[in-house]
Amino acid sequence: MSEIREPRSVDDERNWTSLIDEIIDGRWIHPETGAPAAVDYDRVVIAESLAGREAELVDAMNLGGRIALIADAATFAALGDRVAKALVGWDVTVILLDDPHADMAHIAALRQRLTGFDGAIAVGSGTVNDLVKYVVAEDKRPYCVFGTAASMNGYTSSTASITLDSGLKVSLPSIAPRGFFVDLGVAAVAPRRLAAAGFGDCLARSVAQIDWWISHRLLGTEYQQVPYTIQEADERELNARAAGIAAGDVEAIGYLYRVLTLCGLGIAFTGVSHHGSMGEHQISHYIDCFAGDRHPGTLHGEQVGVASLTMARLQQRILASDTPPTVRPTRIDEAGMVRRMGPEIAAQCLEEYRKKALDQAGADRLNARMIAIWPELRQECLGFAIPADEMERLLRAAGGATTAGELGVPVDFYREAVLHCREMRNRFSVLDIADDAGLLADFAAGER
Repeated sequence: MSEIREPRSVDDERNWTSLIDEIIDGRWIHPETGAPAAVDYDRVVIAESLAGREAELVDAMNLGGRIALIADAATFAALGDRVAKALVGWDVTVILLDDPHADMAHIAALRQRLTGFDGAIAVGSGTVNDLVKYVVAEDKRPYCVFGTAASMNGYTSSTASITLDSGLKVSLPSIAPRGFFVDLGVAAVAPRRLAAAGFGDCLARSVAQIDWWISHRLLGTEYQQVPYTIQEADERELNARAAGIAAGDVEAIGYLYRVLTLCGLGIAFTGVSHHGSMGEHQISHYIDCFAGDRHPGTLHGEQVGVASLTMARLQQRILASDTPPTVRPTRIDEAGMVRRMGPEIAAQCLEEYRKKALDQAGADRLNARMIAIWPELRQECLGFAIPADEMERLLRAAGGATTAGELGVPVDFYREAVLHCREMRNRFSVLDIADDAGLLADFAAGER
């Protein structure tokens, strides 16, 4: 762990939660609507150390008389044991999860173990948090979460990423935690790949924004700028400290947590996750759903980082042209989807895929729209973009993998993911334009 540098303010907590507190307290006003965000959280605390404050923080959450503390072996060793010991004398039961996965089987098991508890404390990041927030949401029991690694942006979101029995990974409604607490000293000594995964999730901003903006400008789908507004300044500070992510620098980890938290808070304004989850996340979801034995055990954020580079290259290639691509009606290969996905998942995905598929009239409308606005659309998108080479430099500096090969994902399967992930959901992205224009297959064949 590198030497701790002084934060920007004498007041450490105010430093790391400035703006975040304003949003949660309703003091930050949406610049377009004039309304504050409607958030369910009571408090976010990010500090260089929370030692000695654990009981005070939990007490303020009003979790009820009988509380469960849920962790896995690694997160319990990192912070859960300390939290449990701080709550001596409370009616707290420790529940340790053995190799947890955010799927329906583990949800059923945790539901059974949480019977009779009034509230919960999750200690951990993605999987532990998603399992707890989904289970307690079923009967609206309160919970709070102590983060142990800056590995994902879902801490403050009101959705949980869950794998269904069919094998399809989806975002399901849940609840946000009443409190989200971060000990930066703990996070800074977490395995480096966890923070690199969180950075990969943050790096998706530019490509997701371009995808969302293009969908808005071409199809008239809703778009909101506010999630990008609230994280813009912190994203610059984070990117300037990318190398500090790999080094375990506390200040860099602090900015990483701020951007991840603000991204999650963006959903409180928009009600959707589009601002941070578009084509790049579809690639990652395809890997998680269909890799099977080929999956190397990589984290979602690690995959998103590599997929963001892929999307940046694809977007750059299309936006580099003075003339727009020409799309044709969408070719739906139902037999191929069944072969790749299995009949049950293919049926679910087909229902979503058909919602955005173009018939001849739709292709004609889209081509006419692109011709009409292409010069200005290109400039607008380039204003959102981080060049692909710069994104790659940042991700590498943060300690993240930059290719499928470095991830350990078989390159042929990764190319399949790039080519076919658009079939999984109805969010429209540059992947859809490229495929309907006959450009995606050649592009995907060059990815590595």
